[in-house]
Amino acid sequence: MEDYQIPFSFAQIRCKFFGHLFKISKNVTDHLHEYKCEHCGLEMTDTANGILARLTPKYRETNDYISQIHKRRKRRLLKNAS
Repeated sequence: MEDYQIPFSFAQIRCKFFGHLFKISKNVTDHLHEYKCEHCGLEMTDTANGILARLTPKYRETNDYISQIHKRRKRRLLKNAS
């Protein structure tokens, strides 16, 4: 498996000492989000267990697929409610 390390930066040192400041960068569903640290740019996502994990290409692809399913279901529910 590839190693997804971020190149050295002073923001990375700041996050090591004080912790990351994650903000939601994408709402995949109502309860699944992607996060990005405002200082070092580290990207994380929710897992099935509710734990944050580093956003790898595999997780990104999975989140995109889940997002498409969620949008289709939401559209169908809104269409049937009308």
